Amino acid sequence: MDNDITNLLTAKSEHIRKLQSIVKKAIEDETLITTNLLNPPKEILSTGQSISDKVAKFGGSWAFIITFFAILIVWILFNTLTPIRDNFDPYPFILMNLILSCIAALQAPVIMMSQNRQEEKDRKRGENDYLINLKAELEIKALNEKIDLLMEEQIQTLFESQALQLELLKKIDQRQG
Repeated sequence: MDNDITNLLTAKSEHIRKLQSIVKKAIEDETLITTNLLNPPKEILSTGQSISDKVAKFGGSWAFIITFFAILIVWILFNTLTPIRDNFDPYPFILMNLILSCIAALQAPVIMMSQNRQEEKDRKRGENDYLINLKAELEIKALNEKIDLLMEEQIQTLFESQALQLELLKKIDQRQG
């Protein structure tokens, strides 16, 4: 009977060691992931990148559209309503067309630079999402390993108790027989 208790205690301590090793492995696996998520690298912008972000932000806003529309209306009204000698861009507004073309030619690449940077940010955000999913997967794996270990222990305990019961039944059968 003392041997059975010793075996049971040994099995329990082995079980605890296995659980501890699973927990230790899970903590080591997620340390790197947690560090990357909590301390993302700082974004260092060059002057050009900062300007392109500001131009894209303003160029894609209602404030830009309304302001630009107002300037065009004032330009057209001034050049059509003032005397011909005071017009600096008479109809068909060739100077206005030139300025609009220049603005579009300069604004488009600047906005594309900003969009490229935004795409890079989205890629990094996707990588962070992947790391979060990986961390969740590691946690689930660790939980599954713990459950498997608990199930193994319960099955082992059931087998041991069943073996003891069979021994007791044999002893009872021998006494009666």
